[in-house]
Amino acid sequence: LGVAIGGGTDVAIETADVVLLNSDLGGVAVALHLARAVMRRIRLNFVWAFGYNIVGLPLAAGLFYPAYQIHLPPMFAGAAMALSSVSVVCSSLLLRCYRPPKLPRHCAAQLDGAASTRASVEV
Repeated sequence: LGVAIGGGTDVAIETADVVLLNSDLGGVAVALHLARAVMRRIRLNFVWAFGYNIVGLPLAAGLFYPAYQIHLPPMFAGAAMALSSVSVVCSSLLLRCYRPPKLPRHCAAQLDGAASTRASVEV
């Protein structure tokens, strides 16, 4: 994982995976926390859509009709698949409610101190 600070060189900014716009190193912790939240949401969406399709496809195909006389008309099956996609999109939109973690004061002070030390070395 390459991380660059916005005030760094153009080469560092171009090659970095994550670019922090300010000089606060606490942004690295926030970026990692956000990445974990996004991956959790992706896994949740995948499990939800997979389970929904595991139940919905056999029902729409009529596999339960011979034994239980249960089937799903094609119009409702199409609506159910569209609803599956809408539910995944709505779940992903919950990432807009993301709140960055609050760093403990001693960690924030250490990170600020490291940033000022590094800035004085680069000058």
